[in-house]
Amino acid sequence: MNVLSLFDGMSCGQLALKRAGIPVGTYYASEIDKYAIAVTQKNFPNTVQLGTVTGWREWDIDWSTIDLVSGGFPCQAWSLAGRQLGDKDERGALFWTMLDIMRHVLDHNPRAKFLMENVKMKREFELYITYHTERVLGSVYKHLINSSLVSAQHRQRYYWTNIEGISTPEDKGIVLNDILENGCVDRDKSHCIDANYFKGGNLTSYFEKHRRQLVFSQDGLCHVGNADVSGVQSIKRVYHPAGKGPTLTTMGGGNREPKVLDKEPRWRKLTPIECERLQTVPDNYTAGVSNTQRYRMLGNGWTVDVVAHIYKNL
Repeated sequence: MNVLSLFDGMSCGQLALKRAGIPVGTYYASEIDKYAIAVTQKNFPNTVQLGTVTGWREWDIDWSTIDLVSGGFPCQAWSLAGRQLGDKDERGALFWTMLDIMRHVLDHNPRAKFLMENVKMKREFELYITYHTERVLGSVYKHLINSSLVSAQHRQRYYWTNIEGISTPEDKGIVLNDILENGCVDRDKSHCIDANYFKGGNLTSYFEKHRRQLVFSQDGLCHVGNADVSGVQSIKRVYHPAGKGPTLTTMGGGNREPKVLDKEPRWRKLTPIECERLQTVPDNYTAGVSNTQRYRMLGNGWTVDVVAHIYKNL
């Protein structure tokens, strides 16, 4: 199978094809970030780098040989977290560039498959993208899949494709504690990591805005259940004042009252390896560049096991 990957990033698509057991002949990648390219070439040295998508008409490709064209077009203009300008934003307009390229592939090989990915967005945008994708490319299947089914991260993403037979992935039951190098957490699934995760987080952002996943030391938030009192485990738990408290009961005495921490716990952000695990990327796949760049490309990347699940239907 010959593949054309648009906005290839660190080549999560190539990882997904490998994990799905699909042999790849030539893998063409369109990417402009030098750090992502370096990581791709370290792991897949035979990747043919093409440069920016805006120069696609100059690419030296036999278009009739492309069997799969894929890409996650820039999400900043479409995301609920952004300014929501859609294709009125220069980055959002690259959606149309992607459609032009995919249409060009299908014109030369009508049996080719395509896959487009983007964030969960407001309904108006989702309908707009679906309508124009179908108008330009023909029949399209749309799937909203949460990465939490195959990893320890809440990450809802839309996938538009002409690949048939895609089902919802089975829940693997992976929780956040399963992927930590050390420390503990107060939830089963991580908040969605983004390209700005390298900036780290804080308790206000974490508890009040529900973003920027934090990891706590063993004597901090998660294990505040070690109060030196007698009784069952549930009455030993101590809670951080910024979080939600336990259900109050009518039972008095016996140390059953809720307990609150009176000083800040120690906390840290996820490590690059932990973020790789959230994206179901092999440990140290992104090593070789700065941690800042590792966080950026992982936040921009795909959850590999979700895409591998889709590609198993090829």
